[in-house]
Amino acid sequence: MNNYNTILVAVDLTAEAEQVMARAAAVAGQNGTSNLHVVHVIEPLSFAYGGDIPIDFSAIQDEIQKQAESHLRTLCEKYGVAAEHQHLVTGSPEKEIQALAEELGTDLVVLGSHGRHGFGLLLMGSTANGILHGAKMDVLAVRVGT
Repeated sequence: MNNYNTILVAVDLTAEAEQVMARAAAVAGQNGTSNLHVVHVIEPLSFAYGGDIPIDFSAIQDEIQKQAESHLRTLCEKYGVAAEHQHLVTGSPEKEIQALAEELGTDLVVLGSHGRHGFGLLLMGSTANGILHGAKMDVLAVRVGT
């Protein structure tokens, strides 16, 4: 196994995020890596609806942001990830994860995959595939769910 110095864990904050974090923490432990970062990407509601619906989503988007901050903090505290290594960004998951991985000089990206599609399963299926094929570093896709 390679010696990974910086690991970025991409989580969708569903129940399956625990599986992904556990695997990432195990890899970090095997490598003696303390430089573990965790990212969650919030896809703007305007992306999901393509701007076709003339509704102000800002209040809903703010609530999504607050909930994500809370869930990310709770998950990271359980695994001892420092606040400065917790990243909550808005945009396209594939693009934002790749950009952050490059910015951090990441050696390994860990994410979950079970091939499902649909709203709320942002890091599964095509997103995981896009990250895998566009990455300039190793990617560990953790099989989650059934």
